[in-house]
Amino acid sequence: MDYKVVLKELRTENKKTQTEVATYLHIDQRVYSRYECGVNAMPIKYLERLCRYYKVSADYILGLKSTKQIDHYIEAE
Repeated sequence: MDYKVVLKELRTENKKTQTEVATYLHIDQRVYSRYECGVNAMPIKYLERLCRYYKVSADYILGLKSTKQIDHYIEAE
C-alpha cells in the first residue's frame, strides 16, 4: 500500500483533520494535504514525527509491513 493511502487511513481512524496533523508537524494544512494526496513527497523528518504521533512503525506507513505494531516505542520529545 502506498504511504499516502496509509497517511489518510491513519488520520481518519484517529479522527484527526488534516489541520490537526499539520499543526502537530508545524506545517500548513495545504502542505500536509499535498503529502497525503501524493502531489509532493513527504520529507523523512515528518515520517519520524508521524510514527510517534500515531504510534506506528515507519515500515507500516511506508507499506513494508501490514501490522501497526512496533517492537519498541520512543516517546515524542
